[in-house]
Formats: sequence, C-alpha cells, structure tokens
Amino acid sequence: MSGRQSCLRPVVLASGSAARRDMLSQAGIAAVLQPPGLDEAPLKAELRAAGATADETALALARAKAEAALRQWPAGRAAPVVIAADQVLTCGGEWYDKPADLAAARRQLLALRGRTHRLTSAAIVWAGEDSPWQAVDSADLTMRRFGDAALDACLARDPQAALATVGGYRMEGPGLQLFERFEGDWFTILGMPLLPVIARLRHLGVVPE
Repeated sequence: MSGRQSCLRPVVLASGSAARRDMLSQAGIAAVLQPPGLDEAPLKAELRAAGATADETALALARAKAEAALRQWPAGRAAPVVIAADQVLTCGGEWYDKPADLAAARRQLLALRGRTHRLTSAAIVWAGEDSPWQAVDSADLTMRRFGDAALDACLARDPQAALATVGGYRMEGPGLQLFERFEGDWFTILGMPLLPVIARLRHLGVVPE
C-alpha cells in the first residue's frame, strides 16, 4: 500500500471521547468522529469473569469499538483507517468504571483519595488487514489526600467530566488539583497511547514521514 493511496483514505475515530478527538486534532490529524454505539458493560463483565487482565480487557474493548465502526461504515465508500481506544482503571485489585451519576463519582474519588491507581490505555488501528495493529500502555497516578471541599469544588466546576471518564476526573481540567504525582505518558493518561498511534499512521502513509 503506497503512501499516496493511504492518504486518500478517510480516518475514523471510533469514539465519542472529546479528549481523544482533541488529541488527534491537535496533532494535525483530521478524523471523522464515529461513536460506535457499543454497550461496553456486558463485554467488560464477561472479560473480567474470564480472568482477563487490564491490558487484555482494554485491547478487547478497543477492538470491539473498531469492529462496530467498520460495520457502520457506508457500503461503497472508500474503506477507512479506523482508530479505536479504551481505558481501564484499577486500584488495589478493584476495577472502576465510568460513574453513573455525580454521587457515584464522589464515592469513587473518595475511594481513590490518597492512593495510587493505574490507568491502562489501549489503541487499535485497523486499515483492512486481517488483524489490526494494536498498542497498550499504562500510567500510575497518585491522588493527594484532598479535603472534601476540594473534591466538591472539582465536581461542581467540571461535572460532565466526572461522568464521561473512567476515573471520574479530567486531568486536563480542574481534576488535576486532586493529584500529587503521576508516572507515565501524558497521552496514555488522557485515554490513548498517541505517539505509537501516530507512528502507525506514518507507516500507513496517513501522515508524512
């Protein structure tokens, strides 16, 4: 596949995540945003019950999103390069999901207060191969022992982030005030191992060498 041919193909981001969309946009990569409309909960529960690791789960969820986006792509149009990603949060052997409401977000953040948790982010790039390219990376984040007032102020300033992210916070917003330190790649924390994804897009000719 030549670079010229690849550049003519549309790039689809199989996600409704504003953070992932912004990451690609700020890197100069124009992508069609196509939320996969996938109910992740049953698949995630099945994977956890089967003893899947956080890496395996994040990759499986990302692949399911990519497959859903490919099924939705209109017949007759040029086959897209599909990017999909997912993130899993674990702490002390527990797995955490997107909070159902602000009360659940508050409980979750209190459970993480003063502790180190791990964010595992996986990405899939599928360009028509039998098997997609994939990458996974993790980062460790330590929350400070913040007071209740600081938590309530954070939730009040950015309530949508509490419901849209697996951690119940947005690091690129007021949620950063809840943290003491982190170790790992910034983009992995935001939701996608971006630099490996861009390297794959270069290989496909989507972005220049």
